[in-house]
Amino acid sequence: MNASSGQSLWKAAGRTLWKRPLTRICLLIVVLYTGAALYGEAVYYWNRSQDTIPSYQHQDIDNRFQPPGAGHIMGTDALGRDVFQRLIQGTRIAFRVGLITSMIAIPLGVLLGCLAGYFGGRVDDVIVWLYSTFASIPGLLFILAIAMVVGKGLTGVYLGIGLTTWVSVCRLIRAEVMKHRDRPYVEAARVLGYRSPRIIFLHILPNVFHVIIIAFTLRFPASISTEVFMSFLGIGVQGEPSWGIMINSARLRLWQGVWWEMTFVTLAVFFVVLAFNLLGDALRDALDPRLRTGITD
Repeated sequence: MNASSGQSLWKAAGRTLWKRPLTRICLLIVVLYTGAALYGEAVYYWNRSQDTIPSYQHQDIDNRFQPPGAGHIMGTDALGRDVFQRLIQGTRIAFRVGLITSMIAIPLGVLLGCLAGYFGGRVDDVIVWLYSTFASIPGLLFILAIAMVVGKGLTGVYLGIGLTTWVSVCRLIRAEVMKHRDRPYVEAARVLGYRSPRIIFLHILPNVFHVIIIAFTLRFPASISTEVFMSFLGIGVQGEPSWGIMINSARLRLWQGVWWEMTFVTLAVFFVVLAFNLLGDALRDALDPRLRTGITD
């Protein structure tokens, strides 16, 4: 794929995405969540630099279980803490987990997938055996095992999710590279004397980059959901208002009619996962050349 055709593909994909109202809504939701996460990071680091108790951790027992109102738009929890401020910090943690675990899983899956798809033979056999072994282990149990070895906290979450979710990316990249390795532009690069690393990363990889983008949009919300579940079990983040911790605390108060914390946190998880999944489907339709041109292999 030359530069001009690649540029026109991305421009055409952008126009296709922008024409869809649902895609624009999903992009807006993602932008809003991203802004909330960045704001949460700024508040978090400012309080750390000032060595002060952050407002989202401030307890006010006299105002516990306040319903949504003018003073607290999403109400307060069992300790009188503002649910909205804690929800923002939960967004910060969720996006940090989604980003860092994707930065672990996707490069690992892309590297191994490229090596397996391009070289084939014994290299492919070893990598296929490796990801088949990982895939045969129950993912959640593997994540929990890594998190327990490393210890509670975000480090265990990062490593647990990142090191166990690269398999699907590796499979996708391997299949795409196998389709490209015998195409004329790759044969031409070999004739010109280019080495395998250059062919893989400068010629083949740009032509399968759309797969990486789509994988990211699907891996990101999956990582968020896993972190929420781990924090719900008490294995994830400690001492911070993760969505999983908030749900675990809120479920004990539902019988008392305290519905707002559970409702708002659940909606926050639902909308971010839904937006990323719909956006991933739209990106696949817009960026996959086979779906755009009707070509089948």
